[in-house]
Amino acid sequence: MNHLELLTFARGNALNWALMLFAAGVVLRLFEIFSLGRKADLSKPRANSPGSGWRTVFTRSLPAEGMLKRDPVTYISGYAFHLGLFLVIFFLAPHIEFFRSMTGLRWPNLPTPLVDASVVAAMVALGVLLAHRLNNPVKRMLSGIGDYVAWAVTFLPLLTGYMAYHHLFVEYTLMLSLHLFSVELLLVLLPFTKLFHTFSLFISRWYNGDIFGRKGVAS
Repeated sequence: MNHLELLTFARGNALNWALMLFAAGVVLRLFEIFSLGRKADLSKPRANSPGSGWRTVFTRSLPAEGMLKRDPVTYISGYAFHLGLFLVIFFLAPHIEFFRSMTGLRWPNLPTPLVDASVVAAMVALGVLLAHRLNNPVKRMLSGIGDYVAWAVTFLPLLTGYMAYHHLFVEYTLMLSLHLFSVELLLVLLPFTKLFHTFSLFISRWYNGDIFGRKGVAS
C-alpha cells in the first residue's frame, strides 16, 4: 500500500469506523450514566437556588480560592492546553472545512499563526503536565496506565498535525495519514478512558450544583 492509498483508507473506511465506534461508545456511556437514575428527594428544599446546577458548571471551571497559588503548574498548564486544543480543533481552516463536509455548517477561521501558536502552547503544556505528574510523588503514585494512554493519544494528534501542516521530517501524504490515524485512535478510545470527561464533566458539575443547591450547601 503506497502513501496515497494509505491516505485514502485513513480518510475513508478508517474514519467511518472510528466515527461509528466513537458515537456508539458515547451513547453507551451516557446511557450507563443516566440509567443509574436519581432517587426522589422527599425532603423540603432548604434553599431556593434556581440555576444552581448551571452556575456550578461555570464556577467549577475556575480554580478554587488558593489553589492557583498552591499548584500553579497544574492550573496554568491545564488552561493553556485546553484553550489551545479548543482553538486548533474548531478554528483551524482545514478542520472547519472537515466539519462543513460532515454537517454543512461553517464559521470563520482564526489566523493561521494564532492557531499555530495555540498548537505549540498545547503541546508544551501537555509536556509540562506529564513532567509534573512524573516528578510529583503523590500524582505519580495515583497515576495508572490509563492516565498515560490518555496523555499519549491526546498528544499524538497535535504532534502529527503540526508536523503535517509544516511538512516536517516525513513526506506530507504519509504524515497526514498518520495524523488522521492518531485522531481516529483518539476517537475510538475517548468513550472508554478518562478522556470521556469531555462529556461527563459538565453533567456531573450540573448534578452536584443542583443537588447541593437544594440542600442549601455551597458546591
